[in-house]
Amino acid sequence: VLQNLSQTPVLRELLKEAKMSDTTVKIKSPELFMEPQLIKLGQPGPLTLAMYQFLTEMQETKRGVVTPKELFAQVCKKAIRFKGYQQQDSHELLRYLLDGMRAEE
Repeated sequence: VLQNLSQTPVLRELLKEAKMSDTTVKIKSPELFMEPQLIKLGQPGPLTLAMYQFLTEMQETKRGVVTPKELFAQVCKKAIRFKGYQQQDSHELLRYLLDGMRAEE
């Protein structure tokens, strides 16, 4: 899930802008007839910042191995079911991760 998210350029660019507090982001719709939307973002939350840091590290690392320790800690704070390193479904992680980031906006 995290590898797929790291290869989503729109998400990376949006998180790069969202990491700065009180920024305005222009979202273009794939529909030609819709006007672009301007969205004012507040202070990013800890999960959003951890996601940004993780994706940046994945893109910039030369080591080949990246550990999502801080991101996982932030996910566990939002969804306690992930504590304990038990087997979880990847779509559950994706849902809790994106829902948690959306709740912080």
